[in-house]
Amino acid sequence: MKKKADVWIYIFLFASLLAAMVFSAGKGSADIGFMDSMKILLSRLPVIGKAIDINNLPDTYSTIIFSLRLPRILTAVLCGTGLSICGVLFQGMFRNPMADPYVLGISSGAVLGAAIAFVIGTQASLFNFGLVPLFAFAGAIIATTVVYLIAQKKGHLSTNILILSGIAIGFLCSSLISLIIIASREQAQRIIFWTLGSMTGSSWNTVLVMLPFILIGSLVLLLNAGNLNILSTGDETAVSLGINASSLKKLLLVVASLVTAVSVCFCGTIGFVGLIIPHAVRFITGPDHRRLMPISALAGALFLLLCDTAARTLFAPQEIPIGVITSLLGVPFFISLLVRSKRRAVI
Repeated sequence: MKKKADVWIYIFLFASLLAAMVFSAGKGSADIGFMDSMKILLSRLPVIGKAIDINNLPDTYSTIIFSLRLPRILTAVLCGTGLSICGVLFQGMFRNPMADPYVLGISSGAVLGAAIAFVIGTQASLFNFGLVPLFAFAGAIIATTVVYLIAQKKGHLSTNILILSGIAIGFLCSSLISLIIIASREQAQRIIFWTLGSMTGSSWNTVLVMLPFILIGSLVLLLNAGNLNILSTGDETAVSLGINASSLKKLLLVVASLVTAVSVCFCGTIGFVGLIIPHAVRFITGPDHRRLMPISALAGALFLLLCDTAARTLFAPQEIPIGVITSLLGVPFFISLLVRSKRRAVI
């Protein structure tokens, strides 16, 4: 019964995601419309495209969708997928419902790197990318590496020390970010806006860089969903079942950290996606990570795409940082989850 129910959940989420992508492609300062957007998107498909006539539509519509909106849509989908699936991993591995993809100081390191790039000057570029995503990625990786080195002892990782060191490095990075903002006030607004998350700088280069990281990383985590079920019961149980818990933890943490770092370096720190999506999906699927991970990935992609569409259209032409939207939706939802859990505990 569960397998049949999951099939319908996958169909619903996948169909909703496709519909949301078409809807988002048509929304903006130039309102193209759902049906026209669908025609333009279908016209580029190998076989179906020949049967779609878009000659009656302005050429600018195709340019807007394929050059501006579609890269941004795909970036939101990839970022939502990566953050959600990593949220599932961190919550399961640390056995902590409050864990999210930023628990190891990844976001703070990325923001510090981005802040340094803003101060240096964003006109420079490397490998066709601006300094901001490159410095943000470097900051995220350096911060995470330091956390790992602190938590590692004789080849083993202590999850408690890992979390505490992540918090400590996060506070250190936040302090340095504050100093940079005070010392360079003209860049303060840009740093704060980036910190709240945005898909504004998305391009096809962004998609091409993110795709292999998110795709391969998510696949590795999905293939280890069964092992994560065992890890979440404790290291002793994992070892008794013949699993090298320490090596597996290192592999999964490194993969999840890379996926998170890539998401953050291009999109900024987008809160609550990796925290609330796994919780929401868990109500439907239960704690089995073999079901929780793939469904969370689809749900996270859909959620972040809708949030980004709202961020760029609600007060157009003014854009709202996407982190504001996710927090406005995420905080009430998360509080309701806490209240519901409290009631269950009382009962």
